[in-house]
Amino acid sequence: MNKTEKIPRHIAIIMDGNGRWAKERGLPRTEGHRAGVNTLKDIIKHCNTIGVEYLTVYSFSTENWKRPASEVSFLMDLLVRYLRTDLEELNRNNVQIRVLGDISELPETVRTEVETAVKITRSNNGLKLNVALNYGGRDEIVRAVRNLIRDHAKGEILYESIDEEMFSKYLYTEGIPDPDLVIRPSGEMRISNFLLWQIAYSELWFADCYWPDFTPGELDRAILDYGERERRFGGI
Repeated sequence: MNKTEKIPRHIAIIMDGNGRWAKERGLPRTEGHRAGVNTLKDIIKHCNTIGVEYLTVYSFSTENWKRPASEVSFLMDLLVRYLRTDLEELNRNNVQIRVLGDISELPETVRTEVETAVKITRSNNGLKLNVALNYGGRDEIVRAVRNLIRDHAKGEILYESIDEEMFSKYLYTEGIPDPDLVIRPSGEMRISNFLLWQIAYSELWFADCYWPDFTPGELDRAILDYGERERRFGGI
């Protein structure tokens, strides 16, 4: 990636297709998830290298609890193993980890590892890695509305002061700029309840490959395409 290319400040990725990647190779779905983690490692390094400020990845949605218990358990264990083995390197590379979602519903071991990762990397000022974990866009908006109503009832905010800027402060992404570019591998062309409020004016890019086959080169192609687009945000 040429340093003169227009690099999105914030890239969000729906990491999709792990199970199908494994199925086409006659492997259990768990091997697809394992391969997907390796892809994530490569993409994090690449984003850090080319100067992306924020990377948000859809790790586990509120709907993913509907999957078989064995697969959910594997995903949770995989996250724990990843943090235990790679946190030191992420910290050394100045990556800051933040979690988007309700982690209170996660198993205690997972919650502990996630909270530790957030705490250890809090002061880092390199790539901001946002992990959407037990996250759903609609759930996030409902939670924000509930909290806003609560604060209004307590007299902490005025009805007249409620606007988009204020509402955004009640979202998990408070203080994070909206994504410039949203990427979804696997050939699917839908958002799947991801950052519904935040991606109102994001550019979308869909890749035909599954997530385990998504390479830094594929990311570069998405960024090059992004750089050729004109973002008008409703204007002329």
